Amino acid sequence: MFKHKHPYQPYIKSDTTKLIVGTLPPPRFSMGELLEKDVDFCYGSYYNSLWLYIDKIHELKLRFDNSQEAINQRKEFLINHKIGVCDIVESCEREKIDASDLGMQNIKLRDLIGYLIQYPKIDTLLFTGGNSKNGPEYFFRKHLKDYGLKLQLVSNEIPRIHQFKLPVIASETKQSSQLARTIKTVSLTSGSGAANISISKIPLYKHLKSKNPQFNTFDFRVMQYSEFF
Repeated sequence: MFKHKHPYQPYIKSDTTKLIVGTLPPPRFSMGELLEKDVDFCYGSYYNSLWLYIDKIHELKLRFDNSQEAINQRKEFLINHKIGVCDIVESCEREKIDASDLGMQNIKLRDLIGYLIQYPKIDTLLFTGGNSKNGPEYFFRKHLKDYGLKLQLVSNEIPRIHQFKLPVIASETKQSSQLARTIKTVSLTSGSGAANISISKIPLYKHLKSKNPQFNTFDFRVMQYSEFF
């Protein structure tokens, strides 16, 4: 059984307002066996297209290699846009060494609510996938139950948007009364190849594809992600 531990600590600053929430990077990142085009940072797998989408949206001309400059470019973008990264899975076990979410067993989750309390300017969570089993939204729903909280649907259009109320103590006024902070969650279409099948069935994608045969699933994700990045 392979013990798959997350190789990166959450990347959050005091002024962070949005958090990217995924599960785990491929095992090779935990084993220190990066590929030539991998970046040793959050979502650094060249086959995870998140940074390709961001690069396209903002025309950043990012490097895709093992260099420190590639890492610094990504950190600079996150800092400038007040975006952080806090994947929800701390560790898991796998019978097969691959990056499949469904292959995770004996899963240990991070205390994401604890980070939201620690960093009070965060108001949005960007899930890199929907509510399929062992996806980031799936785990977050389970995590909320531990705190007696649950998501409320805001929009059922893709990407689906939910929100929840996070109780906080007004400590600065030394009051014991409860206040509530609204946190929005956005379930972005996963960057995985498997998600391409579901994208092809979305009416909007079909409409755009019919108008422009060159329009593809990468373009669709860039269009979707641009609203939130």
